[in-house]
Amino acid sequence: MAQKQVRFMCTAFRDGFQSVYGARVLTEDFMPAIHAAREAGISYFEAGGGAMFQSPFFYCNENAFHMMDRFREVAGPDANLQTLARGVNLVCLDSASSDVIALHAKLFKKHGITTIRNFDALNDVNNLVYSGTCIHEAGLKHQVVVTMMALPPGCTGAHDPDFYEMTLRDILKAEIPFDSVCFKDASGTSIPAIVFETIKRARRLLPQGTQLQFHTHETAGCGVISYKAALDAGADVIDLSLAPVSGGTCQPDVIVMWHALRGTEYDLGVDIDKVREAEVVFRDCMKDYFLPPEATSVEPLIPWSPMPGGALTANTQMLRDNNLMHRYGEMIGAMSEVVRRGGFGTSVTPVSQFYFQQAFNNVMHGPWKKIAPGYGKMVLGYFGKTPVPPDPEIVAIAAEQLKLQPTTKTVLENNDADPKKSLDFFRKMLTDTGLPLTDENVFIAAACQEKGILFLEGKATLGIRKKAPPSAAPAAAAPRTDDVCTVTVGGKAYTVAFQGDQAVVNGQTYPFSVTAGAPEPTASAAAPASASVPITAPVPGIILRITAHPGQTVKAGDEILIMEAMKMEMPVKAPSAGIVSSIEVTQAQKINTGDILAHIS
Repeated sequence: MAQKQVRFMCTAFRDGFQSVYGARVLTEDFMPAIHAAREAGISYFEAGGGAMFQSPFFYCNENAFHMMDRFREVAGPDANLQTLARGVNLVCLDSASSDVIALHAKLFKKHGITTIRNFDALNDVNNLVYSGTCIHEAGLKHQVVVTMMALPPGCTGAHDPDFYEMTLRDILKAEIPFDSVCFKDASGTSIPAIVFETIKRARRLLPQGTQLQFHTHETAGCGVISYKAALDAGADVIDLSLAPVSGGTCQPDVIVMWHALRGTEYDLGVDIDKVREAEVVFRDCMKDYFLPPEATSVEPLIPWSPMPGGALTANTQMLRDNNLMHRYGEMIGAMSEVVRRGGFGTSVTPVSQFYFQQAFNNVMHGPWKKIAPGYGKMVLGYFGKTPVPPDPEIVAIAAEQLKLQPTTKTVLENNDADPKKSLDFFRKMLTDTGLPLTDENVFIAAACQEKGILFLEGKATLGIRKKAPPSAAPAAAAPRTDDVCTVTVGGKAYTVAFQGDQAVVNGQTYPFSVTAGAPEPTASAAAPASASVPITAPVPGIILRITAHPGQTVKAGDEILIMEAMKMEMPVKAPSAGIVSSIEVTQAQKINTGDILAHIS
């Protein structure tokens, strides 16, 4: 019996990194693994986009465009390099305007990308029309996407074969230019029988010869059987990864899928021994990186709280950064209600992040006491039409807290009318800080906003988690320059790395010195005057902007600064009227719950 060759895209260096390391990986650390994968005959790679665009700026102090250039250089001129885009959200923190969407396609073409996989988490086809047209007109291949997941048990109303068929028909009716179609299940929760029926219907609907691809994760333990179901239904291409970023929250491993297909009519067409050699190289490349235990595990509760692999470890990494990992179980538990009442958007970025942010707020502040901006704007319609109407009670709470009314306008109608989403606005961000006006810098500002500006100004900090090297020094010895340790004070853990005369504490760099004895008391050590009111951090995070200054008169509720926690901006406001007597933090500084941010007298 002649075997059907199954093509696959290697997701290790984008989705694998995002699903295991929260996309916090230095470019040169994994270049040898790309070379080894090419030597093994792999030529179709996921090479960036999604969180792998933002993370280099946020956590690696690297330029994502440089990463794409290096990927192309090592993978070779004939490799199909694919990136991930989120419809009108692209690779940005927020949805974008038309001019930003067009610039995205132009720059990704310039920096060596072949194909862009383009999805909308709400399956609102309006969000795919212009973005898909821009991808096509830039000379890139456009892979249009229908996003999938299983609804929490007991829920009905969307995410079944009828819903997915309707979405695909809407894509065809809209005449969006595309080169291939992908059904993407980021949470790995889709039931294999539904995968089979959905792909079978898609194969009947699509023009003959259309490449049909299926993407899933192993998070719920169904990845391999779902891929077999997709192949049986007519899929041409599947997504696979390489160890150590395979299985669990990632895609199934190439070797695992090769083994699962032995004795069937399907063949991956790889030299499996060369793939094994490539994985040895890859494991060596990543040996120093901290591997979160949840990253490579199947999570039986995911069908009730569909957290995608790419978001799960990104969020657990942030929880570890902020000393909140002990609350993770509560947050995952809270997600189910958030999904049920939010309109059934697919749990994939950005919606998966909205779900987790709202679950985070429900745990930290009380149920629905604080609406996460992204979640609130989603239920109000600012990211498009949700598959089913959101809970009216949640819509009313969001409208009241965010001071926004529900909208029925398209995302682009709203964004193109907003001057703060235009390229001119982001150009001004650059000129106001004296930064060069290149297309790349403008897009970095648009995609990453203040954090992108901090990177361009040279103020970004490293947030990579690597294993602490073993130390032979006695416990009482002074720290060596390569030491990394965890210091726990008052129940709070601080990761401290010593680098010469600098100490990196939870990613923030400070000068340090060690002297014997205690310092003499000084007048400056005195406590603030009794009339001074301290303003403290409500949750751990990072200082994004300081909007008040010492000597400024403020009223109760006036904004003092903006901090960021779990990718959410959180205004910190004056608790009472008075004069700002001091600001105790600096921009980009990491802070913990209860840290003093400012004083008002």
